[in-house]
Amino acid sequence: MLSTDLVLSGPPFVHVPLFDRLVPARDTGFAGLTLTPGDIWTLENEGIPAGDIRQRIADHGLAIKEVDCIAAWLPSQRTQTDGSPLASLLRSLTPERVIEKAARIGAPSVTIVEMQGASPSRDEAAEAFAAVCDIAGEHGLNVDLEFLPFGGIPDLASAWAIVEAADRPNGGLTLDSWHFFRSGSSFELLRALPGQRIHTVQINDAHALPADDLMHETMNARLLPGAGSFDLVRLIQTLDTNGCEAPVSVEVFSADIANRPMADAIQGWADAAHTIIAQARNPT
Repeated sequence: MLSTDLVLSGPPFVHVPLFDRLVPARDTGFAGLTLTPGDIWTLENEGIPAGDIRQRIADHGLAIKEVDCIAAWLPSQRTQTDGSPLASLLRSLTPERVIEKAARIGAPSVTIVEMQGASPSRDEAAEAFAAVCDIAGEHGLNVDLEFLPFGGIPDLASAWAIVEAADRPNGGLTLDSWHFFRSGSSFELLRALPGQRIHTVQINDAHALPADDLMHETMNARLLPGAGSFDLVRLIQTLDTNGCEAPVSVEVFSADIANRPMADAIQGWADAAHTIIAQARNPT
């Protein structure tokens, strides 16, 4: 069954210094955090070693669950010439840099994504994914492939085909509810997957009708679990049934987050997630 110790996703709060997230996360009911590579680089550049960062987080009763993400792992991603700030950032998130930071900070896993418009064949992606898994394996880390409906690995079927073909014991999936439902991925396939290969689950919700621009929607218009149209109860029941024991991360990108104090922005996030999990396990 899915863990009931909730994780607060880091990417929606890159505008908040990492140490300023710790008290709000703890006080609103979270047991862990995901970090971005930038969280670690920023503090180390200020002269704070990784061991001290890890200890500060632990002193607040929080665990580091993942570093999110590696974004330049396919050959075509590394050679793109787009000079936009986002593209430049994504190209900097190489396996070597991110895995080294994740190992230094004591994270158990790293997320890997395709969001630069590359459309690799299954064999090309599997070979590249296997190579990342081998680097991470030297540090005892898992690698979790997250599919994105607007990226080159758009759904659960394509992501699982890559993980399966790569055939690495530390390779698995990140399952984000927004990506699962907006991609039209199959519950039947999800039910058939070995649950232990789903290393991370991220939950959130959304309105019934998708926006024309999915990238804009996913970064600006997610809702709290239970506040939208996604059948999160069925999703949790399916993951419980196939033996998934992954931590559950709440990841709600919303346009108003940057304009509110973090403690206010995440008020109710953990309660909403616990409520959905309870509904899934106690349908009556």
